[in-house]
This record gives sequence, C-alpha cells and structure tokens, in this order.
Amino acid sequence: MAIADVAAFAHLSDADVEALGRELDAIRSDVEESLGERDAAYIRRTIKFQRTLDVAARLIIACSRSRAGWLLGTASLAFAKSVENMEIAHNVGHGQWDWMNDPEIHSSTWEWDMVGVSSQWRYSHNYRHHVFSNVVGVDDDLGFGVIRMTRDQPWKREHLVQPLRNLLLASIFEWGIGLHGIHSERDRLAPDAARVGAARRAFAGKIARQSLKDYVFFPALSRSRWRRTLAANTTANLLRNLWAYVVIFCGHFPDGAEKFTADVLDKETKGEWYLRQMLGAANFRAGPLLAFSSGNLCYQIEHHLFPDLPSNRLAQIAVRVQGLCQKYDLPYTTGSIVRQYFQVLRTIHTLAFPDRLPRTAAGDASAYGDPAACTISSGEDAGDMTTSPRSAGNTVAPHRFG
Repeated sequence: MAIADVAAFAHLSDADVEALGRELDAIRSDVEESLGERDAAYIRRTIKFQRTLDVAARLIIACSRSRAGWLLGTASLAFAKSVENMEIAHNVGHGQWDWMNDPEIHSSTWEWDMVGVSSQWRYSHNYRHHVFSNVVGVDDDLGFGVIRMTRDQPWKREHLVQPLRNLLLASIFEWGIGLHGIHSERDRLAPDAARVGAARRAFAGKIARQSLKDYVFFPALSRSRWRRTLAANTTANLLRNLWAYVVIFCGHFPDGAEKFTADVLDKETKGEWYLRQMLGAANFRAGPLLAFSSGNLCYQIEHHLFPDLPSNRLAQIAVRVQGLCQKYDLPYTTGSIVRQYFQVLRTIHTLAFPDRLPRTAAGDASAYGDPAACTISSGEDAGDMTTSPRSAGNTVAPHRFG
C-alpha cells in the first residue's frame, strides 16, 4: 500500500508531509553540528569497557572451578559479545562514528565478532533494508526470507513450519545475518561470476576464523579444561544470537509496524520516505542499561529516521520526534519489550496459516496490511502502549535520502 492509503496519515496534506520532512532535517542538522569530543569519548569508552569485560569473562571461565564461576564468566562473555555486536559493530557499521576520522572506529574498517562479513552486511542492511524498509520483495530483512510477516506475501505450505523456523533463526541469528549478506552480495554482483566467487570466499574465510577463535583456539588455551571453555563460548554465542534476534524483531514486527508493496516507491518524495520509515519501525521502553544492551535500538523509530547519527544521541532525538508526532497528530509506537515480542510471536504464528482462516485477534491488524493497523488506542485500552495523541507512532531515518 502507499503512504496515502494509511488512515493514520490521511489528515496530512502534501505540504504537511514536506514540512515534517524539513523539521526532521533540522533535527539531523542540529545533532550533526553539535557532535564533538563528548561523543567520541563515549564510543572509545564503550569499546574499552567491552574489551575489558571480554578478557575478564574469559579469565573467569578459564580460572574458576565452580559452577557459579562458569555461569558468571559465561554471562559476562555473552554480555560483552552483545555490546560488541549491537552498541559497537552495528552502529560503527552504519557510519555513526565516521565523522571522527578515526581509522580504527570507521565503517570501512571495523569487522565484527560474528560469522557475517561486515562489508556484505553493510550493503544488505544499510542500503537494502534502511532505504527500502518493509517494502515486500525489496527489503530482505522482512522475515529474512524464511518467515512470512505480512499478507502481502503469498502463503505457501512451507509457512506452516515457520514457528519452528523462527526458533531456529533466533538460535543461529548470526548465521542468518551472514547468509543474508552473501545472498545480497550475489544479487548485487551478478552476473560477475569472479566477484561473486570472491564474496563467497570472503564469507567462508570469516566463518573459518570465527569458528577457530571460539571453538578451537580459546578452548585449546584451557588445555585439560577445554570442554568447559567450549561450552561457555557456545552458550555465549547462543545468548548473543537470541538477544540480537529479540531486539531486531521487536523493532520491526510488532503491531503498528506497517509493510508496503513496491508501488510505494513510485515517485516517493523525501517526506513520504520519512513517513514510510516511521510506519515500519517500533520502539520499546528501556532504562539506561537495557538501552545500552540493545545498542540503543530500543529507539528503532529514531534509528530508522537517522541511522548514521550516533546511538548515544537517540534518546535526546526521541524527545523531539515525539514532539513532532504530537504536532502533526501522528502515532508513535512503543511499549514494553515483553508486549512487543508477544505481538511478534502472534503475527508469526497467525501468518503460518492460510489467509482464508479467520483472524483471531483484533490487535494483529498490522500483519494483514490493514491501513488502520498503525493506529493504537490511547488511554487504558492501550495497555502499556504509550505516547502521543494517537498514542503510538513510528518515524524514519534517512541514510541520506537521494
């Protein structure tokens, strides 16, 4: 569907849409002009913390002999991996810190601690996902090619097992991201067989390095206690995968996160692009620790509006975005992470079945391409969904429009 077909935005004129776009551009300009040493210190401090925690966790795993020590070390390692994955690598890969001109903290040089190749992910994620967010058949992140997330996607018998696919994807999420990246590279580079082959070799090399590091090198350092270290590394990777999966799915697939057909891209203006991004994202409420642990992707709306602005600024940006939602009478979708994930699971299980089956819940309208889906009731009827006049809205981020 097109932006104009969404009831929550029907009251806006073309002039309103363009005015909203200019105000969002102003937010970007204000943040860019104020970036400085305080922001640089934040990312350097975060990297130092993560690396220190990683070393400490591995020492605890290797040196402690108790079950409690193993649990503490494994949990610490999982947290260190999550911080590296989300608050550092994901955000550095978006170019959020390129303005520092630091060759060690730059989108073109950072390689993350996962089997996927960072350069391949940057194309599939920064371009195909963020520019064409939630456009069926264009945004590869919409269900990651294995899960049906909207009725705009034709139902197939294979979708009956998508609840199981969902569990598998969650547990091996880093592998899903890696395969996702190489498939996008194949599409981008075809029919140049040589370059496709080089991309595949780069992916295979990254898999080999990651596997050797986590499942051979560190266990070998533990010598007779290698099984203990191997189990800790495997568990930490599993926990990191599960957490990254939950954060990503809660930001893209709960009620209120709309999906679009490709015709929405026809003659799309910058203001309309902002609105489409808003419709395709959702936040979840988080305190400082949860926000940090999620890479500040609890502010997914703001991240989709401004994916290349530093993550430590998203909380302050969110205040201004909510103000714009109030000014233009737009929804701003947010809620507890538990509620958001419950809605995601309900959509996945509902869309596993043919469309002719009756809808089982009024709240899962966003799974069906319903224009009213993004409007969430305010007040007590909204449960723990909060915010603006309509009570839940979405926003967008230019990865530099045009």
